Amino acid sequence: MTTTWRDDPQGPQRIVCMTEETTEWLYLLGQEHRIVGISGYTVRPRRAREEKPKVSAFTSAKIDKILELQPDCVLGFSDMQADIASALVRHGVQVTIFNQRSVAEIFSTLYQVATMVGQGPQGLERIGAMQTQLCAIEAAVAQRVAAGARRPKVYFEEWDEPPISAIRWVSELLGIAGGDDCFPELAKERAGKQRIIADSMEIVRRNPDIVIGSWCGKKFRPENVAARAGWENVNAVRHGQLFEIKSCDILQPGPAALTDGVAQLHAIVTRWMDADQQGAFA
Repeated sequence: MTTTWRDDPQGPQRIVCMTEETTEWLYLLGQEHRIVGISGYTVRPRRAREEKPKVSAFTSAKIDKILELQPDCVLGFSDMQADIASALVRHGVQVTIFNQRSVAEIFSTLYQVATMVGQGPQGLERIGAMQTQLCAIEAAVAQRVAAGARRPKVYFEEWDEPPISAIRWVSELLGIAGGDDCFPELAKERAGKQRIIADSMEIVRRNPDIVIGSWCGKKFRPENVAARAGWENVNAVRHGQLFEIKSCDILQPGPAALTDGVAQLHAIVTRWMDADQQGAFA
């Protein structure tokens, strides 16, 4: 009897990534050859859109197309993909749904994916580099504060109608970057519907110094924010501190948020700190 299992390569060989962060991570690990399908929302890395078939959105997927690809593993994110996962499992497909919400959970997920494809040591090395960079940002902020800089109050808006505040990893990265989340109590909630700000005037009462919008792929309109009823005296509006960070850079719980996303947060905050110390907001 001939056996072939001894020669099987390590880990899954035909992976469908239903969200962008696992696609980006596998490319960074040099394991893109394992990917056979991706999310239609994927933009990181850009070449993935040209190389891989798009088989899912976020809350929907082309089940038949995924089955045609004969994946030996499907990777997804959050309870919002539970129905897709259930349908695939009923077809006998191996599915792993991660549900990371914090920075620590993102790092844990990245390590798990790296080990699944036999890249544990490389994964740890890359994770260590990202953690070192976060520590460097945190230290730079501490140095500025010790020299007299104020930390701005920041309202991060994940959606505008209804207004939804920052998910936990964004809130945590904002803190590392030097800002204070205006709604830290909501960041603890795992579901978007639990982070809806029912009374939009509560945002006005908390009077953020900076407003950052990342409307889940919809273009952020600072002029619309500034024109909201009762917002004319909000510090961020009075001083023109309304900014956008693309959702692909901050709302994907993976490498993008931990590198480019936090760097953009830090740049916005440090510019505010510099201007504030120069008396621009007096």
